Amino acid sequence: MKVVHQSGKRKNAIARATATPGTGKIKINNIYLENIEPEIRRLKIQEPLIIGEKFASKLDFNVRVCGGGVSSQTDATRLAIARTLVEASKSDALKKEFLKYDRHLLVADVRRKESSKPNSHSKARAKRQKSYR
Repeated sequence: MKVVHQSGKRKNAIARATATPGTGKIKINNIYLENIEPEIRRLKIQEPLIIGEKFASKLDFNVRVCGGGVSSQTDATRLAIARTLVEASKSDALKKEFLKYDRHLLVADVRRKESSKPNSHSKARAKRQKSYR
């Protein structure tokens, strides 16, 4: 098995995952997965690892994630890990399992914050005040 690189994005967060043959260790920004707090964040990252357990136990993951907020970084990380697992295993069954469980494990969520419009006083969209009264 060779080294596999994949990335995942969510809003402004970008996660880059590298999988190497190993014993199932996962490091995110040089912190082991067991030490990630809060617990809900750790559990969300573990979802693709639990689904693809027979492949994940033979790989070591090193994930670098930057940008965005805590929740976006979590979603980007799980996307990168799931994509890495699918590419490393070359298994269509695993890909179908991920898609059946949650489509966002393999497909990036492309939604973005709506940009603020001129003269609307910090609102992205709302009724504009008429100027001809």
